[in-house]
Amino acid sequence: MTTPRIPYADLPVTARRAVEVHTGPPLKVESEAEGFNSEIAARLISQTGEYYVKGLRADHRRVWTQAREAEVNPYVREIAPALVGRVESGGWDMLIFEAVDGHHADYRPDSPDLPEVVDVLRRLSAIPCPPIELRYAEQRLARYAAWPEDLDHFAGDALLHTDWHNTNVLVTDQGAQLVDWAWATKGAPWLDAGYWVIWLIASGHDPVSAEEWASRVPTWQAAPALGIDAFAVANANMWDEIGEQDPDPWTVRMVGAARRWRDHRKA
Repeated sequence: MTTPRIPYADLPVTARRAVEVHTGPPLKVESEAEGFNSEIAARLISQTGEYYVKGLRADHRRVWTQAREAEVNPYVREIAPALVGRVESGGWDMLIFEAVDGHHADYRPDSPDLPEVVDVLRRLSAIPCPPIELRYAEQRLARYAAWPEDLDHFAGDALLHTDWHNTNVLVTDQGAQLVDWAWATKGAPWLDAGYWVIWLIASGHDPVSAEEWASRVPTWQAAPALGIDAFAVANANMWDEIGEQDPDPWTVRMVGAARRWRDHRKA
């Protein structure tokens, strides 16, 4: 569900000062409109560099995702912006990252960004799952699987990103980078390619084309067909629930994409 945004300037002075210990006083602040999970999202430009700041109120029900991102960051810096610091001040929990210059990935069928996304999926699959607390994929999907035994397909030891919204993939001159690790998960190594399939369908691919792109990721090639079928069903059920709670246009689009993939796998 979309999280309402407030301007960086509306933060308490104590919170801004805590951030600026890491960044220096900002010469310019640019609000970031993209993304759904943060109440604060801004690019700060100072004499020491450029930074991306994201945050939630300390009493927000999803504030735990701030800690998750901070914990996973040291292990994924090959494919993600480096975390400069985390501050908890003035009733806010804030993460400060090095800013990355790039554009949000375009998932449409004719996009030149698609090979870059395949490449970052490959690089992610080569990163060992870190020894930190993570939710398990089979836990996250337990409510949505058609049968309890389907959950066995989702279990594994791979580090997963799981949120393949195109705004979470920044295409830079040095390749694609992944941001927003709030939903980092441990599970079967092919699941991230599966999550991407739904976003591809929502961006104009038919299910066959979306799966063809996923097949370029080595982990997907090893995925069991029954596991993919079960995953498609579980995600369709999950997006149906999200759509009922938050029927925004983008959510409706994702509901339709997940249903199309489920029906394709059932055909």
